[in-house]
Amino acid sequence: MNEVLRQEKKYAINLSDGAVLRRRLGAVMHGDAHNGPQGYTIRSLYFDTPDDQDFHDKLDGLELRRKLRLRTYSPRSDFAMLEMKQKEGPYQRKRSLRLGREEAQRLCLGDYRPLLAHDDPFAAECYGLMHCRCYQPRAVVEYHRQAYVARENHIRITLDSRIIATESSFSLFSGQLPMYPVLDPFHMVLEVKYNGFLLSYIKDLLNLVERSELSVSKYCLARSVSLSMQD
Repeated sequence: MNEVLRQEKKYAINLSDGAVLRRRLGAVMHGDAHNGPQGYTIRSLYFDTPDDQDFHDKLDGLELRRKLRLRTYSPRSDFAMLEMKQKEGPYQRKRSLRLGREEAQRLCLGDYRPLLAHDDPFAAECYGLMHCRCYQPRAVVEYHRQAYVARENHIRITLDSRIIATESSFSLFSGQLPMYPVLDPFHMVLEVKYNGFLLSYIKDLLNLVERSELSVSKYCLARSVSLSMQD
């Protein structure tokens, strides 16, 4: 199990400001090792209870809440990360466990027994939670990310664009999923993650662009779009 505890803030910015911010961040921060020339793709399958409690807890702004997801970076990947994020006051606690492709595919079908084969307390915790509270696959969300890091305070800045989702298929490794747009194509999501405090020179760069703080996650954005279609 890997564990990270940090503060996280999310903002909506337009593509033009995003391009400016990429250039400025790239000049003073290290690019993520996975960036490449054009960034990288992330695809996540989110789980929730039959009454969508995690979704509603986030919308209601509860101080103690969680979300569970399987994350991969390519449909051709031979693994996925099972991740649990928990809101604890101003901090986000993220724990993760690497699963093989076949194990992840079984979780996509709602079969959580592969977790019992892992000698890891986190795996046992996830199995107990998902089994007892009847967690089910709810939505797949995909987006393009460019990330920048600074060693001080474990600062990580990400820019996410082309955010799309589906609730009609939960095949995390499928090459073709019926996706719908979650955010208008002229905007992206800026995420600022750090421990302790944000360094002033990075804060000054972020203050150069117009941004509005987002109170919901990409999962909630995806679910909200589909629910609005049903009304």
